[in-house]
Amino acid sequence: MRAPKQIAIVPCSGIGKTYGSVSREAAYITTDEIRPGDTRLVALSRLVLGDEDARGVIADCPAVTIDGCKLACATKMVQESGGTVLQDFAVLDVYRRYRQFKPQGIAELNEGGQQLARALAEEIAQAVDQAMQVDREGQNG
Repeated sequence: MRAPKQIAIVPCSGIGKTYGSVSREAAYITTDEIRPGDTRLVALSRLVLGDEDARGVIADCPAVTIDGCKLACATKMVQESGGTVLQDFAVLDVYRRYRQFKPQGIAELNEGGQQLARALAEEIAQAVDQAMQVDREGQNG
């Protein structure tokens, strides 16, 4: 299997929802700080609107999706746009693993929300690393 050149990160657009804010913050941390060369942020709203550039990225790069609720809009939209979901993350599932980080806030996350977003970003980075190493090392991690 060939390793992708980049992984698209598609976060939830749950505006006005704490888990949506955690989703977007985790995407920013992943694409801006932890794995800037290996990842590329794709706004869910651009896929929903049928933006050709966003759809092109999804067609060329496997995606990691981050869903803020059970509706799984990010995952569904990537699939409906013809993309491949490498791995999907649900903020609530990650929160269950890190209950000490209690997220609050919408426009601005509290410390717990920031910590949860960072923990989620670290998990996303591991998924990215596994995908990027498939060809380099001949193994999945």
